[in-house]
Amino acid sequence: MKRHRIRVGVVGAGRGLTFARQAPAAGMELAAVCDTWKERLEEAGADLGVATYSNYDAFLEHDMDAVILANYFHEHAPFAVKALEMGFHVMSECSACHTLGEGVALARAVEKCGRIYMFAENYPYMVYNQEMRRLFQEGVIGDFLYGEGEYVHPDSARVHTARSVGMDHWRNWIPATYYCTHSLAPIMYITGTRPVKVNGFIVPYDHNDPSMTEYVRVSDTAAAIMLRMDNGAVVKSLHGNLRGHQNYVRIHGNKGMMENARIGKNKNALRVHLAPHGREQAEHEERVYAPKFPHHPREAANAGHGGGDFFTNYEFAEAIRTGTQPYLDVYKAIDMSIAGILAYRSALAEGAPVSVPDFRNEEVRKQFEHDAWSPDPRRAGPGQPFPSILGRIEPSEEAVRFSRQVWAEQGYRE
Repeated sequence: MKRHRIRVGVVGAGRGLTFARQAPAAGMELAAVCDTWKERLEEAGADLGVATYSNYDAFLEHDMDAVILANYFHEHAPFAVKALEMGFHVMSECSACHTLGEGVALARAVEKCGRIYMFAENYPYMVYNQEMRRLFQEGVIGDFLYGEGEYVHPDSARVHTARSVGMDHWRNWIPATYYCTHSLAPIMYITGTRPVKVNGFIVPYDHNDPSMTEYVRVSDTAAAIMLRMDNGAVVKSLHGNLRGHQNYVRIHGNKGMMENARIGKNKNALRVHLAPHGREQAEHEERVYAPKFPHHPREAANAGHGGGDFFTNYEFAEAIRTGTQPYLDVYKAIDMSIAGILAYRSALAEGAPVSVPDFRNEEVRKQFEHDAWSPDPRRAGPGQPFPSILGRIEPSEEAVRFSRQVWAEQGYRE
């Protein structure tokens, strides 16, 4: 049976090209690319053979059905709202919103337009996370009690600088708690729970770490967030610039636990340990194996982020074809995005608990519709936080020179 053609435009000629190049594998047709970096945009247009736009409003006039947003981390919500209001389906990269007020506007826009909105959070679709979701739904480990998600991603100063072009690039200032979706999303996806309360703790900026001080970063090293989920379970989310690259998920139930491998060559290996306790205690059972993708293994194997980049495109296309909002819908996108925002408020208050509002409820949304609290240096002013719990951090002159040199090598001039 012939599938409905979905013409999609991509915003972002950097990360966005991953979505653009893999669109056909999910049954979508790439129509256009948009970016403000004209040299990079021209290269992308020539490579992909599609229309290019440096102006977002002009881009939205192009003949297409859907928009994929891979622009800057803190700019997704306004772009999404504008596209939704013009009748486009939207898939948005992380984070879904930069402030609680933006989250309110986004939820309202999706409800009003009736179009598909999907959060392009790819870590839930790694093979071991899909397998853990299947096992959990089958009741293998019982009721969810405790979970851990880790996204530890250290980089050298040069690598980070090349990825963070410009003094005010979001990677140079985003608070350590904000980038929590890679560690939190898999747990939500596996267990079907949402956070209702957060406590945030930050590992502060390390003045003795060259991977921090050699470039223009002004935010902290890492963060741990403790979360209470809506079923009462407790979750730890760890992410940041700590040594030892690690993507890890651990789920404890009242019948057993499961986790992906921490050591060894195959980090996709899954360990399932069953230990039911009762009057007649059964023997413990443990299994370690390499799970398989539930479908489209070849396409997933050829995609980035452990296959997750294929499945985000695929789930978005399927949602459009069926007219059914995906699992990673606007509400879950907002849940995990504002968890990071509120965890920073908690960290600035010495880890005090902060409730996570449910933006499925309009009466709740009204309380936050004007909340514009933001650490963005361009929004600095009374009542706004610094990007670090230490306050204002000033990069050294040497760090500024080094960063500008790296950017110049990439053809960027401020």
